[in-house]
Amino acid sequence: MQIMIDTGAQNSFVHERNLTLNDKFKSSTIPQQKFYMADGLTSFIVTGTVTLNIFIGDILTSILAYVTKNLCADLILGMDYLLKYDLEIKPKKKIILFYLHDKAITIPIDNESTSFYFTNPSSHSERMRHDNQLNTIATSSSSHTPELAINHLLHHLTDQVEYHTLQVLLYKFKSIFDHNTFTVATTQMSHVIETHPHTPPVSKYYPGNRTSNSEMHLIITKLLHSGLIRESQSSYAAPALLIKKKDNTWRLVIDYKKLNAITIKDNYPLPNMELALQTLGAGYHFFSKLDLKSGFWQFPINTKDRFKTAFITPFGLYEWNVLPQGLRNAPPSFQRIMNKVLSSCIDFSLVYLDDIVIFSRSYHEHLIHLEKVFNALKLHNLTLNSMKCQIAQQTIEYLGHVISSKTITPLPDKIKSIVLLPEPTSLAQANRFIGGLSWYRKFIPQFASIAAPIHAVTNLSKSQRYKFKWGDDQSKSFNDLKNVLTSRPLMLDFPDDTQPILLSTDASKVGLGGILYQEINDVKRILYYHSELLSPSQKRFHPIELEALAIFKCITRMKSFLFGRDIIIFTDNCPLCHMMDKKISNKRVEKISLLLQEFNITKIIHVQGKHNCLPDYLSRHPISYEDELLDSEYGLGFRRDKSSAVQFIGAMVTRSKARTASANVSSSSLQQPQSSPDLSSSSTPVTTSSSSTIDHFDITQLQEHQNNDIQIQKIVNDLKHNPHISFELNDGILYKLQSSSHGKVKRKLIYVPSSMIKSLLVSYHDNPFIGGHFAIRRTLHKLQQQYWWPNIKQSVIDHIKSCIVCQAYNTSRQKRPGFLHPVRPPDGANELLGIDFCGPFPPTPTDNKYVLCLTDYYTKFVTAIPLPTCSAQVTAEAIFKEHICRFGVPKAIISDQGTSFKNQLMLSFAQLLGYHHIFCTPYHPQSNGQVERFNSTFVNQLAKLTDQEHNNWDEYLYPIVFAYNTGVHSTTNFTPFELTFGRAANLPTDRPTTFTFSHPHDYLDQLVRNLKYYRTTVRQNIQQQHAQSKARYDRRRTDPQYDLGTMVLTRIFTSRSKLDPRFSLDPKIIVNRQHPIYWVKAINSTTISRIHVNDIRPLSTRSNASSH
Repeated sequence: MQIMIDTGAQNSFVHERNLTLNDKFKSSTIPQQKFYMADGLTSFIVTGTVTLNIFIGDILTSILAYVTKNLCADLILGMDYLLKYDLEIKPKKKIILFYLHDKAITIPIDNESTSFYFTNPSSHSERMRHDNQLNTIATSSSSHTPELAINHLLHHLTDQVEYHTLQVLLYKFKSIFDHNTFTVATTQMSHVIETHPHTPPVSKYYPGNRTSNSEMHLIITKLLHSGLIRESQSSYAAPALLIKKKDNTWRLVIDYKKLNAITIKDNYPLPNMELALQTLGAGYHFFSKLDLKSGFWQFPINTKDRFKTAFITPFGLYEWNVLPQGLRNAPPSFQRIMNKVLSSCIDFSLVYLDDIVIFSRSYHEHLIHLEKVFNALKLHNLTLNSMKCQIAQQTIEYLGHVISSKTITPLPDKIKSIVLLPEPTSLAQANRFIGGLSWYRKFIPQFASIAAPIHAVTNLSKSQRYKFKWGDDQSKSFNDLKNVLTSRPLMLDFPDDTQPILLSTDASKVGLGGILYQEINDVKRILYYHSELLSPSQKRFHPIELEALAIFKCITRMKSFLFGRDIIIFTDNCPLCHMMDKKISNKRVEKISLLLQEFNITKIIHVQGKHNCLPDYLSRHPISYEDELLDSEYGLGFRRDKSSAVQFIGAMVTRSKARTASANVSSSSLQQPQSSPDLSSSSTPVTTSSSSTIDHFDITQLQEHQNNDIQIQKIVNDLKHNPHISFELNDGILYKLQSSSHGKVKRKLIYVPSSMIKSLLVSYHDNPFIGGHFAIRRTLHKLQQQYWWPNIKQSVIDHIKSCIVCQAYNTSRQKRPGFLHPVRPPDGANELLGIDFCGPFPPTPTDNKYVLCLTDYYTKFVTAIPLPTCSAQVTAEAIFKEHICRFGVPKAIISDQGTSFKNQLMLSFAQLLGYHHIFCTPYHPQSNGQVERFNSTFVNQLAKLTDQEHNNWDEYLYPIVFAYNTGVHSTTNFTPFELTFGRAANLPTDRPTTFTFSHPHDYLDQLVRNLKYYRTTVRQNIQQQHAQSKARYDRRRTDPQYDLGTMVLTRIFTSRSKLDPRFSLDPKIIVNRQHPIYWVKAINSTTISRIHVNDIRPLSTRSNASSH
């Protein structure tokens, strides 16, 4: 039989005559289908399919081929066959290489000559002119068409109906499988780089050799041409360098350490692994895994932040238009955008960064789900890496587990390093094994009794060592200890999201070892063991390079546990502790640190070798890995991925769904812990609307509730006499007929009985899986797609406004309530004095770290005092020496309620000197706005003048304050110095005055007149400025006033993370009022707090019943 290997054919074809000559092959008849030749115009018909067994040499292979009468060869093997066996033709080596059962097999090519045929596929003859050029022959490009990508995704399907229905769907969305061009997502969200106040970080470019510079120039040119980067004029500059990958291609890496150091952390959460697996294990039968092509590169960077990504090369400065690797907040930002993109598919899909998993209960349902996900991806201009996608599978690997419709079983990789440990054969090996477990002795129940047989043969004196014998008892003890190390309670299936991840690594001359764990209630819980054999070239590495390589290999192998989480690393190599925040002189270590930038490594801690026992033991007993580590592809060319590494996908599921899923999966397959915390429990005293105590909407009870609803039954009776009203009864369920947006076809909406409205609203708003506590418009729109009842909009409004979770968490887009109440201007100097601390600043040589600022509310005169601490004693001494001894005792001092001012010493100090101490409302800095405003002013001025270490700021403090006091104040229109001393200050640049008074008392008369004029004018200016400020502040602002007994929520100020509520979930009651100040207390507490009106949110309570 003549066989042609055709890389241009998507499928394999066999000539019909070969089947008639051989009775062994039985073809299946299918409806006639058209296929097209390479010209895209000429078609031919196939009439059936047949499974062919093909021997290449003595190796048996098989393929499903289409049967046709029009074929230029007996058999054409297309890309479906080549992809199935990963077949490669290597002309230079004169071999055919393919893979079968994970083994590479080579077949020699007997004849290297190539014949070209011209075939007439039609049934009628064609006339050709002499010397007519038919076509040209050229080498094929490395790009893969969407058609080839789709064919690769279908080869596992054997059912022809399933094959063709899925093929039609994939062809409908073939644009999202196009690898030949780069696309940037069209989303309303983009990556934002929020930074602390800083000077732009600048670095010089890394010099390279001639080869690397040439490769970098080529990569930069391609990136420019594709629009991923652009030329830059930024004041930022991060160095770029190239790292060679395993296939000898180059990867561009940017050193963003300095930028990451000043970037504010984004706390957007990645999905919870346990809930994700529980969701997938809830009896689903079909799964698909999708992988975004060049993940981060598909998402744009906010235009205003692109200059921060600037990187420098030997031939120019460039900045990214898209999200590069290495930025600190790239994973959470990516997750946020993907959650938004697939928000409409949350019921049947999970997303973890650039990986998406889709799950369904039937094949037909799976096609519907796939189409919705593809629609969302296409709508946002996202493309997939087809070589890492799996479509319509009944078993998938996910987060270290194999998932099918019946079971969830852990992959052996995470415990492989322990399971494959060889039994000791010598006393030294036995001692090393027991020594390696020493750190875990206290966490292993009955460790002494389990290990006793091994101790019996290892606790030998030097003279008795020859008596060492490893027998059955020792072997059993050895295996029992390995079982303890790899099972509960010491072993965890999933990380605890409330605890940091800890990684202990070590390297020896033969291998690398590492343990990923968490400390929960002072007990170690293991997540992953890893050991790996060093290659011959790696064995020549310097010790610091081996230790860095151990960190890199462990993190890369365990990345599904680590993305988006804080990581603390323990190593016995001290110089590596600064690997992530300082430049390391070793090139290999420096490159490894750059590759780890995308992980949030908070610190690297040095530990003594004796405290790093088990990682050390694993590194001395490594295992080999035939698979390559998952290497993120950010190259411009398309390369087939042969990696068998696990793809990492995440999930976001509801707590109620997680509990349901858990109940449906057998405890043996999931290996659940014996006891686990109730996910729905909360320490908050208020029961939220998403609590498990609320009855959730049950559609199966709809008919029963409709039958018991008086209003619905009245409409049902009316339908019998008037079938033309806008309702319809179908299978015992009443529907509301409503015109669609197109106006042609009416939609059928379920009429919700009044008894089910509340539970439905809870499901569509409070339930995080369906509603997610979104606002009125989104919730209403989602409900109106399927349901109807009278006054549905008002029901939604009332329900959401009374949701205590939304009241506590939502951000108001309006100005904070409460009008401005300016402090009444004093009648003269030193009547009202504002004080406040600013700092801490970097310590100066004189140990100053704080500044005590005193501002006169009348003259605006400032006194700033540098101090080493802000204790009460230091504060009182500074006020006494620097102000009271110069200007006298003020009538009143106003300050915040900090411990520096509100204490017994300061209270006695005020009573002793006779001034009144006024305290501001907590967390309301406007009450002492004079001092707060100056603090923000002089800090900027100090920053402009200090040295690079910022430790000489106290040298410039007094000159800056003098400059401020001698400048005209915008409120008074006079200088603070002039209002304080009754004259203008003499400046170094002023011309000497020759004016003199005739009599000494003339100066006093002039001073009195000046002060009288100042007093009249200044008060008017201050009052006028206050009026303008109040009008500006009060514009478009409400000023609610609350009565005694009103229930309110109060703003949370202290240590609130981005995921914490903005207002306390514990309601409080107003017990006293003096608008805009209110005194509140919790219902079950006697503690009374004072709070400003703009930090209060009135509590709306939810009614217990819902009606039409």
